[in-house]
Amino acid sequence: MAFKKFIIRSYEGHSDRAQVEDLERRCKVGPSESVLDTMGDPMCRIRNSPMYIMLVAEMDNELVGVIQGLIKMVTVHTHPPKDMAKVGYVLGLRVSPHSRRKGIGSSLVQRLEEWFTSNDVEYAYMATEKENHASINLFMEKYCYTKFRTPTILINPVNHHLFQISSNIEIAMVKVEEAESLYRRFMGSTEFFPSDIENILRNKLSLGTWVAYFKGDSDFGLDGQVPNSWAMLSVWNCGEIFKLRLGKAPLSCMLFTKSWSLIGRIFPCMKLPTLPNFFSPFGFYFMYGVHQEGPFSGNLVRALCQFVHNMASRSEQCKIIVTEIGGRDDLIHHIPHWKLLSCQDLWCIKTLNNEGTNKFHELSNTQSSITLFVDPREV
Repeated sequence: MAFKKFIIRSYEGHSDRAQVEDLERRCKVGPSESVLDTMGDPMCRIRNSPMYIMLVAEMDNELVGVIQGLIKMVTVHTHPPKDMAKVGYVLGLRVSPHSRRKGIGSSLVQRLEEWFTSNDVEYAYMATEKENHASINLFMEKYCYTKFRTPTILINPVNHHLFQISSNIEIAMVKVEEAESLYRRFMGSTEFFPSDIENILRNKLSLGTWVAYFKGDSDFGLDGQVPNSWAMLSVWNCGEIFKLRLGKAPLSCMLFTKSWSLIGRIFPCMKLPTLPNFFSPFGFYFMYGVHQEGPFSGNLVRALCQFVHNMASRSEQCKIIVTEIGGRDDLIHHIPHWKLLSCQDLWCIKTLNNEGTNKFHELSNTQSSITLFVDPREV
């Protein structure tokens, strides 16, 4: 039986928006069938990137597939002369359930990779949950991607119980120019560090950058001096571009939530933090550029996370705080998170030109101990 013909074309704002949103609702999105509400802008996840595109597949005047991609310059080790490479990120691949196994997904990926190649992209990469075997097999077996990194996604609920931050710790907001200087100096060699970090810091979704250090320790000086122990992070307000809602909770999560609430009602004196309602639309803060220096900086990272929690608790829409770190990063011991909600991610990568092929084997088989920088524009 012959398949019906379909065409691949660029997304057209007003005329395609309703059909794309309907397609998203009909496809499983994220863990436990969470629902992502783009608030009328299907391109919201890529719109803040330097270069981006959205392609759709159309068959019989119906949109049956969609894919998004973006391009940027990042730090990639083993990539001379300056350890910088142009990479393309694949995200948002969706195919209508009744239109699968007809080559639509393959055609969308192929056309996106052609766009990457026409813009001199050296590597294409994608991210998915480590347990999403269907997606992993699809990209590795059909599109020849290779496992690259296994970052960890840390999630912490926001409640209305404010943390008391140690009086021995100073937390200060730094100007964009200072933040850019610190990031380039201390994280410029970090894997996948974006060359346009200044654009991220100046974006309206970036709420600011904060540093923490111990009172009485040396302050941040104009000559580049930093304290013996210090930490920094920035915050991105994802809730301004899309909302999440948990469509079907895992049984363990639901039981834990109910038990937690029951204990809180029976023993109010315990003052347990209240759990947010994940079944109604909510936004979240994403902590990025988390960095620490010095022997006691772990305590400073935790204080910064508590500061962000207190800031988020004043927002009616923010219900969780998310960050993503390298799989072997020691920061996991200092960033508050719930193991029940957190999970491991998987990045897969593919070379797109002959020059990249010469370095690809070394790149994909190197387990870097350096912190991974996760661009908040790709969340």
